Amino acid sequence: MISLLKLERLPRHQRLRKILKLICFAEKELPRVSDRDTDLVELLVRDPDFSPAAASALREARSALREAEAAPGQDGRSPARRALNTVRHILLAETGRQTADWDFLDTGGKLDPAKRRVFPGMFIYLEDIRSPFNVGAIFRSAESFGVEKIILSPLCADPEHARARRSGMGCVDLVAWRRNGLDPLDELASTGLPVFALESGGTAPGEFAFPKQGVMLTGSEELGLSGKALDMAGASLGRLTIPTYGAKGSLNVAVAAGIALQAWAAALV
Repeated sequence: MISLLKLERLPRHQRLRKILKLICFAEKELPRVSDRDTDLVELLVRDPDFSPAAASALREARSALREAEAAPGQDGRSPARRALNTVRHILLAETGRQTADWDFLDTGGKLDPAKRRVFPGMFIYLEDIRSPFNVGAIFRSAESFGVEKIILSPLCADPEHARARRSGMGCVDLVAWRRNGLDPLDELASTGLPVFALESGGTAPGEFAFPKQGVMLTGSEELGLSGKALDMAGASLGRLTIPTYGAKGSLNVAVAAGIALQAWAAALV
């Protein structure tokens, strides 16, 4: 492992990138905290080129790590964990990296399928959602609110993509899913289940008649649901709309799906 003296002699950008890697390793090693972790932050504290806010946060992190060396916290919100997390994100920003979903650590441990409550017949259909991040986020909401199965269109992003798995936080392995064939809406129609569209121009969640069993249709980030999907919903339960009050007038598809699924689950409970 590179020595602290050698680290200090490296050019600043190279030094920060190497310390970032070491801090990532230290964060994964928690709750064990070593004096080397504190020494790495000490190197950063001595760097005069950080902004005042970052420098102040680094000094606080150094103090928290010094205390944790003697009494490491076991809890996920321990001062040591928060300190290392803060240092990592300061370094990500300082080295010119935009923090992405895969930069966040999942500290929740392995999920227990036995703890999951499922509402039989509660399905969600994803039509051509392109972002793996959005697909993973929808899986996370689906797991939280009891969805039995997620159905994907042929062109929907892959739940097994690394970014989908990262934003899904283990839920891709808990929620059953399948990818329908070339005519997925025809396959859905053959099930005989009622369907409704998560789309503008419909009924708010507090007034919507959620079915005991059915399929919520959710469309792509850019174009929403296809005309065929909207016609299918129109012939069944219609449209569910999340009211908004801002200038934008629309929500990220994963956020909207989470709100809708919570309302559906609350109606079933």
